[in-house]
Amino acid sequence: MPTSYGQYCPVARASEILAERWTPLIVRNLMFGAETFSDIARGVPGMSRSMLVKRLEELEDAAIIARRPKARGRGHIYRLSEAGAALGQVIAALSVWGERFIEVTTDHANPAFALWAWSKVQLDHARLPEQRTVVAFTFPREPPSNRYYWLLAERHDAELCYTHPGFDADAEVVADSLAFVQWHRGKLRWRDALRAGSIKVSGRREVLRQLPSWNLHAPRLPAR
Repeated sequence: MPTSYGQYCPVARASEILAERWTPLIVRNLMFGAETFSDIARGVPGMSRSMLVKRLEELEDAAIIARRPKARGRGHIYRLSEAGAALGQVIAALSVWGERFIEVTTDHANPAFALWAWSKVQLDHARLPEQRTVVAFTFPREPPSNRYYWLLAERHDAELCYTHPGFDADAEVVADSLAFVQWHRGKLRWRDALRAGSIKVSGRREVLRQLPSWNLHAPRLPAR
């Protein structure tokens, strides 16, 4: 665990656990329903795997999370403890403060996180198609490792694919990362982005018409 501040103050004691880099984001990802190491990692695309291992160990030592072996296969399932779940109000307060006072710039516009959050907690399931539908996303200004994604929707649910899912795309989206993130946040209208050319689309007309409605533009946390 991090070195103690040596103070009885609850802010100091809590900061020993929560003020470490990446830790609040790991807690957020668990709140969003991530349970496996890989899924937690996908919600922090800029974090190294070795650092994630370290932070998870620290959170387990602090009784913020609990882990258990998977029922099948290798690896573990991670869940928030009672103390970890109670951090929801803290994370929510940070979110409100950040939304109010911190501007979103190109430094904050990683489309991988936006797509991950969309697939985890911002899907409007009622508007998703029943039949299998694939939407391909390309972000030309991103490095090749962060440029291509696929959203696979079926039976009113969807998952984010990091490699080609093996089905032809019904629609394709080519987007500027910042414009896509601003739309994802509800700060930019889809039609305005299309008009400006910062988002370009092609494919089946009905999919293109419905696609923007799949996003709630705000997290809806899973029931616990």
